[in-house]
Amino acid sequence: MLWFRAPEKVYFKKGCMPVALDELKNVLGKKRAFIVTDSFLYMNGYTKPITDKLDELGIVYQCFSNVQPDPTLANAQEGAKAMTAFQPDVIIALGGGSAMDAGKIMWVMYEHPEVDFQDMAMRFIDIRKRVYTFPKMGEKAYFVAIPTSSGTGSEVTPFAVITDQETGVKYPLADYQLLPNMAIVDTDNMMSQPKGLTSASGVDVLTHALEAYASVMATDYTDGLALKAMKNVFEYLPTCYNDGSNVEARSKMADASCLAGMAFANAFLGVCHSMAHKLGAFHHLPHGIANALLISLVVEFNAEECPRKMGTFSQYPYPHTRARYAECARFVGIQAASDEEAVKKLIEKIEELKAAVGVKKTIADYGVDEKYFLDTLDNMVEQAFDDQCTGANPRYPLMSEIKEMYLRAYYGK
Repeated sequence: MLWFRAPEKVYFKKGCMPVALDELKNVLGKKRAFIVTDSFLYMNGYTKPITDKLDELGIVYQCFSNVQPDPTLANAQEGAKAMTAFQPDVIIALGGGSAMDAGKIMWVMYEHPEVDFQDMAMRFIDIRKRVYTFPKMGEKAYFVAIPTSSGTGSEVTPFAVITDQETGVKYPLADYQLLPNMAIVDTDNMMSQPKGLTSASGVDVLTHALEAYASVMATDYTDGLALKAMKNVFEYLPTCYNDGSNVEARSKMADASCLAGMAFANAFLGVCHSMAHKLGAFHHLPHGIANALLISLVVEFNAEECPRKMGTFSQYPYPHTRARYAECARFVGIQAASDEEAVKKLIEKIEELKAAVGVKKTIADYGVDEKYFLDTLDNMVEQAFDDQCTGANPRYPLMSEIKEMYLRAYYGK
């Protein structure tokens, strides 16, 4: 058996947020809302359209605006404590991946204070067959996710990442109980994304789509979403980057982010994300930039017809990633006489897109110290190999191969 899971309600279109929020009172009968966001969004008035609507509906609310860029367990505990004191029946997470991830963790702590994070973070091969069963969510509060960037797709995914501030260990939690109940993808919330965020989050969307399409767990249900997402990115990201006020381009990128989110929520990701997670953790590069620096290397790596080792999943009988990438290439308008040529041209197209949106060529270009990079390299390699995302990669990497890709990404060879 395979599956496809998405939030019960996904609303999209510029201006849809107030209409969707109407449901909280008029359909769902909610009375107490707890808003989770970060200080920048709060201070710059992003919560005001939400609180104005809640006032109009007669829903009382409290706002927690202290979400950190990489939320820690202590940060989530602080929010969960405020949530428990307020006793909301609806939680509204507004922001990028950090705010939505933190909101999901607070939701778990609020509904199930007894949970053990070590148990929830336990790895698995197949999300349906696990040693640990997640507690049932949504019995105390309904969860609404509202993205403000076209990037993570967290509004439609069952994932949340939280960092233990004592050990520095990142806990990637994954379970369909963490799926938001409602996602509101309103372009109005994304019109003022700065250039750097537009660029980094946009290439993150492309990486989500490419990795979901190449995954050993990809299906026809996820393929269509991934293809349309990557086509939107190639067509509209440069316009978003150069003219942030272009409503059509912003809307198409918002759609791409959400479509790619639904694709990888069900097909999962691959070794590019495994490596990017560690590059971010050790060297504090923005997640989208980390992916951008690695994705072309990973496409080249995965397209090998006779890999030393392949990913294992019952529906994935033999390596065929080159043909899969060639399908992506042709869908986004690349003409090629062979699959090999199509993949080569796809990599060139990715590199052209990165250059067009200001992504630098190497890790070194982002000011990462060479000695420190080399000192941390073995730890990054080991942790990337052990990352939850690696299992769905179509070519199972050796540690030496991960190390080689990191070095090529650093020096640009």
